Amino acid sequence: MRRGLALASLALVVLLAGCGGSLPEPVDGGTATPAWTGDPDNPYREQTLTVALADEVGTDRDYAPLVQEALDYWEQRSAEYAGYPIEYELRANATDPDVRVRFVETIDSCGHDGTQLTAGCAPYVTDGPVDRPANVRIETGYDNASTVLLLQHELGHTLGLSHDDEPRDVMSAQAKLYTLPQPDATERALPWASPDLTYAVDYDGVAPSERDATRRQVEAALGYIAAGADGTVPENVTFTRVADPERANVTVRFADSDPCSEGGGSCGSLRGLDPDGDDALETYSQLSITVVGLDTEARGWHVGYWTARGFGLRGEELPAPLRSSDPDVRRSEWWR
Repeated sequence: MRRGLALASLALVVLLAGCGGSLPEPVDGGTATPAWTGDPDNPYREQTLTVALADEVGTDRDYAPLVQEALDYWEQRSAEYAGYPIEYELRANATDPDVRVRFVETIDSCGHDGTQLTAGCAPYVTDGPVDRPANVRIETGYDNASTVLLLQHELGHTLGLSHDDEPRDVMSAQAKLYTLPQPDATERALPWASPDLTYAVDYDGVAPSERDATRRQVEAALGYIAAGADGTVPENVTFTRVADPERANVTVRFADSDPCSEGGGSCGSLRGLDPDGDDALETYSQLSITVVGLDTEARGWHVGYWTARGFGLRGEELPAPLRSSDPDVRRSEWWR
């Protein structure tokens, strides 16, 4: 008896970063500057800031409405949270802006140790005079709502707000972001992040006299998949055995009984990432297979079946041997 393949998703959590510290004071060129008579907490010494926009990736996406939405957010809230009112004028091609928003493909460094994914970066502006422009970097590829959140967060830094300042739903150091729509794992030829997979097998539930034969079954099944499974799996897939199941992409467990099956059979579960938030996994990270109470000769078939399912194969997409319900086929050397 088999149950359906259970799916579990992991959130795409990214670090939202600020560079830290105030911007350096510009060198005085000798030109007199009129005294600022506005709010003394305003380091820009201007009521209205000009914002420029640059798409360095060169996409066709129109980011201006998203930037404007984030600017409107702070126009309504800067007095409450930053301590001074501010207004913005978005002029995408401004040559001498106060703030420049740049959309980039990746952010390699933003003043932290690099151990977490960073999707946005901006300087903390806490004191004036301000060296302009204050450069805000935002990664492309996120959906509209996530892009606006990134913009709100990084613009908050340019207003002097640090991580976990109020409003915390915007200034938290971490956030769950969603990408633009991506192909689901079942639509990809390779649904894993890499073709080089690791596996671990727990033989504790196998009688000592059956372990060698069971090991040959498992290795034959994985070898069949790695060889392309009759053209249904990319031929560059490899499986390397590891001792620690926590480090394995594929784990196989043998048991006398298990909640996943009543009587003999097997079940599988997949974990992975759902970065676009559509409730379907886009990339697999772990496949867990449990085999319960089967004849030794049939164990390899069940391992092969669930591993093939781990490559997005379903129904008629499965290679012919793994579609068979014939007990004789399942107990044969079907992988040859």
